[in-house]
Amino acid sequence: MAVSYYLKAIICGAVPNFLVIAVKNPVFTQSMTGMDKINRNILRELETNGRISNAELSNRVALSPSACLRRVQDLERSGVIKGYRAVIDRKAVGVGITIFVLVGLSAHLRKDALAFEAAMEAAPEVRECHNITGAVEYMLRVEVAGLDAYKAFHANTLGILPQVASITSHISLGSSKDLRG
Repeated sequence: MAVSYYLKAIICGAVPNFLVIAVKNPVFTQSMTGMDKINRNILRELETNGRISNAELSNRVALSPSACLRRVQDLERSGVIKGYRAVIDRKAVGVGITIFVLVGLSAHLRKDALAFEAAMEAAPEVRECHNITGAVEYMLRVEVAGLDAYKAFHANTLGILPQVASITSHISLGSSKDLRG
């Protein structure tokens, strides 16, 4: 069942010399209160295959092609869909290992966190940098060719930052589930 695109006026009450009317747009209200089943299905399909044709997508989510395209465009405009990307075979581009690195900072000042984040943004080995809660401040996902490359990153990137107080490395042995794309 597609959501109709109409405006509904609801009389909210009256005050002297004014009639108070709220305009309710089901599409806007839906975006404010959460995703409906059709939008969730669209997102699931696009996460699986971002290059799916609109005709195939509309078939899979049981919408007309025009209604499906409108919904996808609404999801893009609203920022729910931030973009599309290619899933890269990491081994084919020379990535041999993935390391999850926990980093503790020496001080808890904003300037230190910003300096650390800027250094991680500039490091091509760092694929993700997350500010986390717990005993340390950051968790990184680092991808490199091998242990020698990680040793160089550890010594020449992390090891020279004055903000870094501790580094704990966890080498990934494999991933049974990875939906990042």
